[in-house]
Amino acid sequence: MTDAEPTPPNKLPEAAGRGTAGPPAAPGSPSAASGSPSGAAEPSSTAEPSSAAAPRPSAELSPAELRASDADREKVADALREALAEGRLDMEEFGERLDAALQARTYGELAPLTRDLPSAVAPAPKVSMVKRSEGEESDEIDWDERIVGGEPSSSGAIAIWGGFNRKGGWTVGRLFTSFAMWGGGDIDLREARFAERDVVIRCFALMGGIQVTVPPELNVTVKGFGIMGGFSDEATGPGTPGSPRVVVTGFALMGGVGVERKLRKRERARLKAERRELQARRREERRALQEQRRDEWRALHERRREERRRPN
Repeated sequence: MTDAEPTPPNKLPEAAGRGTAGPPAAPGSPSAASGSPSGAAEPSSTAEPSSAAAPRPSAELSPAELRASDADREKVADALREALAEGRLDMEEFGERLDAALQARTYGELAPLTRDLPSAVAPAPKVSMVKRSEGEESDEIDWDERIVGGEPSSSGAIAIWGGFNRKGGWTVGRLFTSFAMWGGGDIDLREARFAERDVVIRCFALMGGIQVTVPPELNVTVKGFGIMGGFSDEATGPGTPGSPRVVVTGFALMGGVGVERKLRKRERARLKAERRELQARRREERRALQEQRRDEWRALHERRREERRRPN
Protein backbone atom coordinates (compact mmCIF):
# COMPACT_ATOMS: atom_id res chain seq x y z
CA MET A 1 0.00 0.00 0.00
CA THR A 2 1.43 3.35 -0.99
CA ASP A 3 1.37 6.56 1.08
CA ALA A 4 -1.06 8.19 -1.38
CA GLU A 5 -3.75 5.64 -0.66
CA PRO A 6 -6.00 6.21 2.40
CA THR A 7 -5.71 3.73 5.25
CA PRO A 8 -8.64 1.25 5.23
CA PRO A 9 -11.02 1.72 8.15
CA ASN A 10 -10.43 -1.84 9.43
CA LYS A 11 -6.70 -1.19 9.72
CA LEU A 12 -6.97 1.96 11.89
CA PRO A 13 -7.39 0.23 15.28
CA GLU A 14 -4.49 -2.15 14.55
CA ALA A 15 -2.23 0.67 13.52
CA ALA A 16 -3.19 2.67 16.58
CA GLY A 17 -2.46 -0.32 18.81
CA ARG A 18 1.06 -0.78 17.42
CA GLY A 19 1.73 2.97 17.80
CA THR A 20 2.81 3.32 14.20
CA ALA A 21 2.20 6.40 12.13
CA GLY A 22 2.55 7.29 8.52
CA PRO A 23 5.35 9.40 7.12
CA PRO A 24 5.43 13.04 8.30
CA ALA A 25 3.25 15.40 6.37
CA ALA A 26 4.69 18.19 4.36
CA PRO A 27 4.88 21.57 6.17
CA GLY A 28 1.82 23.69 5.58
CA SER A 29 -0.40 20.77 4.57
CA PRO A 30 -3.87 20.41 6.15
CA SER A 31 -2.91 17.27 8.00
CA ALA A 32 0.18 18.90 9.48
CA ALA A 33 -1.87 21.88 10.68
CA SER A 34 -4.49 19.68 12.32
CA GLY A 35 -2.05 17.24 13.85
CA SER A 36 -3.93 14.20 12.46
CA PRO A 37 -2.11 11.19 10.96
CA SER A 38 -1.32 11.54 7.31
CA GLY A 39 -2.89 8.18 6.55
CA ALA A 40 -6.34 9.22 7.86
CA ALA A 41 -8.71 10.65 5.30
CA GLU A 42 -9.94 14.18 5.99
CA PRO A 43 -13.75 14.59 6.02
CA SER A 44 -14.96 16.29 2.88
CA SER A 45 -16.18 19.87 3.43
CA THR A 46 -18.49 19.49 0.45
CA ALA A 47 -20.40 16.55 1.84
CA GLU A 48 -23.41 18.73 2.71
CA PRO A 49 -24.09 22.47 2.24
CA SER A 50 -23.42 24.77 5.18
CA SER A 51 -26.58 26.00 6.91
CA ALA A 52 -24.91 29.34 7.82
CA ALA A 53 -24.79 30.35 4.16
CA ALA A 54 -28.54 29.99 3.71
CA PRO A 55 -30.55 33.18 4.41
CA ARG A 56 -32.70 33.09 7.50
CA PRO A 57 -36.46 33.55 7.22
CA SER A 58 -37.62 37.12 7.79
CA ALA A 59 -39.58 36.00 10.88
CA GLU A 60 -36.26 35.18 12.60
CA LEU A 61 -34.65 38.54 11.78
CA SER A 62 -34.55 41.36 14.28
CA PRO A 63 -35.82 44.81 13.15
CA ALA A 64 -32.22 46.05 12.90
CA GLU A 65 -31.42 43.33 10.35
CA LEU A 66 -34.25 44.19 7.98
CA ARG A 67 -33.42 45.92 4.72
CA ALA A 68 -33.84 49.71 4.58
CA SER A 69 -35.57 51.42 1.66
CA ASP A 70 -34.52 54.47 -0.35
CA ALA A 71 -37.09 56.50 1.59
CA ASP A 72 -35.47 55.46 4.90
CA ARG A 73 -32.02 56.49 3.67
CA GLU A 74 -33.37 59.82 2.40
CA LYS A 75 -35.08 60.48 5.75
CA VAL A 76 -31.76 60.04 7.58
CA ALA A 77 -30.03 62.26 5.00
CA ASP A 78 -32.60 65.01 5.61
CA ALA A 79 -32.00 64.77 9.37
CA LEU A 80 -28.25 65.10 8.79
CA ARG A 81 -28.71 68.15 6.54
CA GLU A 82 -30.87 69.79 9.20
CA ALA A 83 -28.24 69.04 11.87
CA LEU A 84 -25.60 70.62 9.63
CA ALA A 85 -27.72 73.75 9.18
CA GLU A 86 -28.19 74.02 12.96
CA GLY A 87 -24.45 73.69 13.61
CA ARG A 88 -24.67 70.30 15.32
CA LEU A 89 -22.37 68.71 12.73
CA ASP A 90 -19.37 70.12 10.90
CA MET A 91 -18.81 69.49 7.21
CA GLU A 92 -16.44 66.56 7.78
CA GLU A 93 -18.85 64.74 10.10
CA PHE A 94 -21.74 65.50 7.78
CA GLY A 95 -19.90 64.07 4.78
CA GLU A 96 -18.92 60.89 6.60
CA ARG A 97 -22.42 60.27 7.93
CA LEU A 98 -24.10 61.11 4.63
CA ASP A 99 -21.89 58.63 2.76
CA ALA A 100 -22.64 55.98 5.36
CA ALA A 101 -26.37 56.69 5.12
CA LEU A 102 -26.45 56.39 1.33
CA GLN A 103 -24.51 53.10 1.49
CA ALA A 104 -26.48 51.58 4.41
CA ARG A 105 -28.42 48.42 3.67
CA THR A 106 -30.21 47.70 6.97
CA TYR A 107 -31.98 49.67 9.70
CA GLY A 108 -29.17 48.70 12.09
CA GLU A 109 -26.66 50.58 9.91
CA LEU A 110 -28.85 53.70 9.75
CA ALA A 111 -29.71 53.95 13.45
CA PRO A 112 -26.25 55.05 14.79
CA LEU A 113 -26.05 57.93 12.29
CA THR A 114 -28.73 60.02 14.06
CA ARG A 115 -28.65 58.50 17.54
CA ASP A 116 -26.85 61.50 19.11
CA LEU A 117 -29.04 64.12 17.42
CA PRO A 118 -32.02 65.62 19.28
CA SER A 119 -35.48 64.59 18.15
CA ALA A 120 -33.92 61.98 15.91
CA VAL A 121 -35.93 58.86 15.36
CA ALA A 122 -34.15 56.02 13.64
CA PRO A 123 -36.23 54.57 10.81
CA ALA A 124 -37.72 51.26 11.69
CA PRO A 125 -40.47 49.09 10.37
CA LYS A 126 -43.91 50.11 11.60
CA VAL A 127 -44.93 47.52 14.16
CA SER A 128 -48.06 48.15 16.19
CA MET A 129 -47.61 47.57 19.93
CA VAL A 130 -51.36 47.64 20.61
CA LYS A 131 -52.82 44.15 20.53
CA ARG A 132 -56.29 43.86 19.11
CA SER A 133 -58.50 40.89 18.53
CA GLU A 134 -59.60 40.20 14.97
CA GLY A 135 -62.36 42.59 14.00
CA GLU A 136 -62.03 44.59 17.24
CA GLU A 137 -61.62 48.37 17.33
CA SER A 138 -59.76 49.61 20.38
CA ASP A 139 -60.28 53.05 21.91
CA GLU A 140 -56.60 53.22 22.86
CA ILE A 141 -54.46 55.37 20.57
CA ASP A 142 -51.81 53.45 18.63
CA TRP A 143 -49.03 56.05 18.37
CA ASP A 144 -47.09 53.93 15.85
CA GLU A 145 -49.95 54.60 13.43
CA ARG A 146 -50.26 58.30 14.38
CA ILE A 147 -46.57 59.22 13.89
CA VAL A 148 -46.43 59.12 10.10
CA GLY A 149 -43.47 61.37 9.24
CA GLY A 150 -43.44 63.25 5.95
CA GLU A 151 -44.63 66.78 5.32
CA PRO A 152 -47.15 68.50 7.62
CA SER A 153 -50.50 69.45 6.17
CA SER A 154 -50.34 72.85 7.91
CA SER A 155 -47.56 74.82 9.59
CA GLY A 156 -49.51 77.85 10.80
CA ALA A 157 -52.80 79.73 11.00
CA ILE A 158 -53.88 83.39 11.29
CA ALA A 159 -57.20 84.88 12.36
CA ILE A 160 -57.77 88.65 12.07
CA TRP A 161 -61.39 89.67 12.54
CA GLY A 162 -62.20 86.07 11.76
CA GLY A 163 -61.38 82.53 12.80
CA PHE A 164 -59.52 79.37 11.92
CA ASN A 165 -59.62 75.75 12.96
CA ARG A 166 -57.38 72.73 12.59
CA LYS A 167 -59.14 69.51 13.49
CA GLY A 168 -59.73 65.98 12.29
CA GLY A 169 -57.01 63.84 10.72
CA TRP A 170 -54.59 66.67 9.82
CA THR A 171 -50.80 66.26 10.08
CA VAL A 172 -48.97 68.61 12.46
CA GLY A 173 -45.27 69.26 11.90
CA ARG A 174 -42.42 69.98 14.29
CA LEU A 175 -43.45 73.67 14.57
CA PHE A 176 -46.94 75.15 14.28
CA THR A 177 -47.48 78.90 14.76
CA SER A 178 -50.90 80.48 15.29
CA PHE A 179 -51.96 84.13 15.66
CA ALA A 180 -55.36 85.58 16.53
CA MET A 181 -56.22 89.29 16.62
CA TRP A 182 -59.82 90.28 17.21
CA GLY A 183 -60.65 86.74 16.24
CA GLY A 184 -60.40 83.15 17.40
CA GLY A 185 -58.87 79.84 16.52
CA ASP A 186 -59.31 76.17 17.40
CA ILE A 187 -56.42 73.65 17.29
CA ASP A 188 -57.62 70.09 17.89
CA LEU A 189 -55.02 67.31 18.22
CA ARG A 190 -57.36 64.51 19.26
CA GLU A 191 -57.44 62.92 15.78
CA ALA A 192 -54.27 64.55 14.41
CA ARG A 193 -51.24 62.75 13.01
CA PHE A 194 -47.66 63.80 13.72
CA ALA A 195 -44.72 64.25 11.39
CA GLU A 196 -42.27 64.28 14.33
CA ARG A 197 -42.19 63.01 17.91
CA ASP A 198 -41.35 66.47 19.30
CA VAL A 199 -43.86 69.20 18.41
CA VAL A 200 -43.95 72.89 19.40
CA ILE A 201 -47.20 74.83 19.05
CA ARG A 202 -46.82 78.60 19.39
CA CYS A 203 -49.98 80.57 20.20
CA PHE A 204 -50.12 84.39 20.09
CA ALA A 205 -53.45 86.01 20.98
CA LEU A 206 -53.85 89.79 20.72
CA MET A 207 -57.33 90.74 21.91
CA GLY A 208 -58.40 87.36 20.60
CA GLY A 209 -58.59 83.76 21.68
CA ILE A 210 -57.06 80.40 20.76
CA GLN A 211 -58.22 77.04 22.09
CA VAL A 212 -55.91 73.98 21.99
CA THR A 213 -57.55 70.61 22.61
CA VAL A 214 -55.48 67.46 23.20
CA PRO A 215 -56.42 63.83 23.94
CA PRO A 216 -55.82 62.35 27.43
CA GLU A 217 -53.09 60.03 26.06
CA LEU A 218 -50.82 62.83 24.78
CA ASN A 219 -47.66 64.07 26.55
CA VAL A 220 -48.20 67.84 26.93
CA THR A 221 -46.25 70.73 28.45
CA VAL A 222 -47.64 74.29 28.59
CA LYS A 223 -45.19 77.22 28.92
CA GLY A 224 -47.15 80.30 27.80
CA PHE A 225 -48.04 83.43 29.79
CA GLY A 226 -50.61 86.20 29.71
CA ILE A 227 -50.37 90.00 29.83
CA MET A 228 -53.70 91.50 30.84
CA GLY A 229 -55.01 88.21 29.56
CA GLY A 230 -54.89 84.51 30.35
CA PHE A 231 -52.90 81.47 29.25
CA SER A 232 -54.70 78.62 30.98
CA ASP A 233 -53.10 75.23 31.52
CA GLU A 234 -55.41 72.27 32.10
CA ALA A 235 -53.41 69.73 30.13
CA THR A 236 -49.78 69.54 31.34
CA GLY A 237 -48.91 65.95 32.12
CA PRO A 238 -47.43 62.72 30.75
CA GLY A 239 -49.07 60.57 28.11
CA THR A 240 -49.19 56.90 27.29
CA PRO A 241 -46.02 55.02 26.19
CA GLY A 242 -44.86 56.05 22.73
CA SER A 243 -46.75 59.35 22.81
CA PRO A 244 -45.30 62.39 21.02
CA ARG A 245 -44.22 65.32 23.19
CA VAL A 246 -46.16 68.53 22.53
CA VAL A 247 -45.03 71.86 23.98
CA VAL A 248 -47.55 74.72 23.84
CA THR A 249 -45.93 78.12 24.22
CA GLY A 250 -46.60 81.79 23.40
CA PHE A 251 -48.45 84.66 25.09
CA ALA A 252 -51.84 86.31 25.31
CA LEU A 253 -52.13 90.11 25.34
CA MET A 254 -55.59 91.25 26.38
CA GLY A 255 -56.77 87.92 25.09
CA GLY A 256 -56.77 84.28 26.06
CA VAL A 257 -55.22 80.93 25.19
CA GLY A 258 -56.65 77.74 26.65
CA VAL A 259 -55.13 74.26 26.63
CA GLU A 260 -57.29 71.40 27.85
CA ARG A 261 -57.72 67.64 27.54
CA LYS A 262 -60.90 66.19 26.09
CA LEU A 263 -62.02 62.73 25.11
CA ARG A 264 -62.29 61.89 21.45
CA LYS A 265 -65.70 61.66 19.82
CA ARG A 266 -65.56 57.88 19.64
CA GLU A 267 -64.74 57.61 23.33
CA ARG A 268 -67.48 60.09 24.25
CA ALA A 269 -69.97 58.08 22.20
CA ARG A 270 -68.85 54.86 23.89
CA LEU A 271 -69.16 56.38 27.37
CA LYS A 272 -72.55 57.85 26.49
CA ALA A 273 -73.74 54.44 25.31
CA GLU A 274 -72.46 52.86 28.53
CA ARG A 275 -74.30 55.47 30.61
CA ARG A 276 -77.51 54.86 28.67
CA GLU A 277 -77.13 51.12 29.20
CA LEU A 278 -76.49 51.63 32.92
CA GLN A 279 -79.51 53.92 33.25
CA ALA A 280 -81.73 51.42 31.41
CA ARG A 281 -80.51 48.61 33.67
CA ARG A 282 -81.26 50.67 36.77
CA ARG A 283 -84.72 51.50 35.45
CA GLU A 284 -85.38 47.81 34.93
CA GLU A 285 -84.15 47.05 38.45
CA ARG A 286 -86.42 49.74 39.93
CA ARG A 287 -89.37 48.50 37.89
CA ALA A 288 -88.72 44.91 39.02
CA LEU A 289 -88.47 46.07 42.65
CA GLN A 290 -91.72 47.99 42.35
CA GLU A 291 -93.46 44.95 40.87
CA GLN A 292 -92.11 42.79 43.68
CA ARG A 293 -93.39 45.20 46.34
CA ARG A 294 -96.76 45.47 44.58
CA ASP A 295 -97.07 41.68 44.53
CA GLU A 296 -96.14 41.48 48.22
CA TRP A 297 -98.74 44.13 49.07
CA ARG A 298 -101.41 42.31 47.09
CA ALA A 299 -100.57 39.02 48.79
CA LEU A 300 -100.75 40.69 52.21
CA HIS A 301 -104.07 42.32 51.34
CA GLU A 302 -105.55 39.00 50.15
CA ARG A 303 -104.34 37.25 53.29
CA ARG A 304 -105.97 39.82 55.57
CA ARG A 305 -109.20 39.63 53.59
CA GLU A 306 -109.24 35.85 53.98
CA GLU A 307 -108.64 36.24 57.73
CA ARG A 308 -111.62 38.62 58.06
CA ARG A 309 -113.88 36.21 56.17
CA ARG A 310 -113.14 33.31 58.49
CA PRO A 311 -115.81 32.76 61.20
CA ASN A 312 -114.75 33.27 64.77
